[in-house]
Amino acid sequence: MTRLQANMMLLAIAAIWGLAFVYQKTAMDHIGPYTFLAMRALIAAVILTPIAYFWEQANSIGKPAPGFWMIACAGGLSFFIGGILQQIGLVTATVTNTGFLTGLYVVITPLLMWLVLARPPAAIIWVAVSLAFVGTWFLGGGTVGGFSTGDWLVVASSFFWATHMLVIEHSGRYVRPIGFTAVQFALVALISGACALAIEGPALTGLIAAAPEIAYVGVLSSALTFTMLAVAMRYTPAAEATIIVSTETVFAAIAGVILLGEQLQWIGWFGAALMFSATLIVQLGPIRRPEMI
Repeated sequence: MTRLQANMMLLAIAAIWGLAFVYQKTAMDHIGPYTFLAMRALIAAVILTPIAYFWEQANSIGKPAPGFWMIACAGGLSFFIGGILQQIGLVTATVTNTGFLTGLYVVITPLLMWLVLARPPAAIIWVAVSLAFVGTWFLGGGTVGGFSTGDWLVVASSFFWATHMLVIEHSGRYVRPIGFTAVQFALVALISGACALAIEGPALTGLIAAAPEIAYVGVLSSALTFTMLAVAMRYTPAAEATIIVSTETVFAAIAGVILLGEQLQWIGWFGAALMFSATLIVQLGPIRRPEMI
């Protein structure tokens, strides 16, 4: 795969993820967040497990290295925490706000790399952090109190999505992108399914009513896109991949306006623009380095 093909794949992922916010929200009219997360993960795991097995057989990939299982479980755990915080948040948060607030993970990722991997961020990162902070304030209507509880849960989820991006980058060394994704979703399905049975007691009528949303997010937004992401990030560095997939915030805003009729005051759109600008600034340095062109 060429660098351009990988980047186009990442852009397609962003579009699918952006639209998925709409279905993640409308599904909450019929089922609880744990149930939804369990079903989307279960569908993804069921689809990907046989594909992973036969694809790896066809490519003569040996048994997984010991570290593979650890990194796959780390991916599943970070996805579960980020996913459930986001899903619960969507009950009260708008799709537009959820998209832009989730996008904070782009700014958080280099900070986590600094804390976890001891890679000091460039000075421009602090400019991006400041823009993201101010943009978040404006998105809330010029006051932190303008955010709902759901909005704050989405903000919290962005820390775990940033962690997930680092895990995915690390998983590339095992050359098992489909296997990694399958194990990850199997763990998410197990944890969220247990929580759904204990907390929500899902009903069959609710599952049937939410079937279209579950199918879209389970097949396209989970099984397909996260496999595409793991594959594409073998050819596109994490910094560049992050900025491309961060355009999901724009796709989410468009989908929220067109499909759900969401409205955002001018101050909110100004804040959203600042937040998106922060994600662009974070990645300008890496993309412009000669070896990255």
